[in-house]
Amino acid sequence: MAAMNTVTLVITHNLQPNQATIYEAWLARIMPAAEKFPGHLGVHVIRPAAGSETYNIVIRFDTLDNLYTWINSDLRKELVAEIAPILAQEEHYEVRTEPEFWFTPSSPAVKKPKKWKQFLITLLVIFPSTNLVPNVTEILLPALKGTLSLHFINDACVVGLVVYLWMPLVTRIFAGWLKK
Repeated sequence: MAAMNTVTLVITHNLQPNQATIYEAWLARIMPAAEKFPGHLGVHVIRPAAGSETYNIVIRFDTLDNLYTWINSDLRKELVAEIAPILAQEEHYEVRTEPEFWFTPSSPAVKKPKKWKQFLITLLVIFPSTNLVPNVTEILLPALKGTLSLHFINDACVVGLVVYLWMPLVTRIFAGWLKK
């Protein structure tokens, strides 16, 4: 049930050319600062593809109130003001309360992928993960075989893989197809 309350902040920063090193150093400071705020559940940075200067940062919080506490904090405002000179345009952010944020276009001018494409991409990620992870954990943790603890570990591993590895990778690989 807790996942239903999760909210996501998607931040887009378009950098001026050749500013990635400065930006990465700034990320190394702001991410730990955000982690200290109540309800912070994780962050994922989607770095620019070749030839691009656009970073997308996906931050999850447990409640909308906790997310807005971070957004409106003096610390965040100071850090964003610090990085503003190397941005090609103002920071853009969206708050997402629905689970479809992986398929949210980077611009309002781009239409959202069709539901059947979202279904196929999600299945492409979930099916192998839910079949591979239990086989690996049963080998690594044989004493827990058939227990609720192993089931929990399997679920946590699958969710972690999907959120932090597979979905960002697969949505980037299939970006062109998702836009058609």
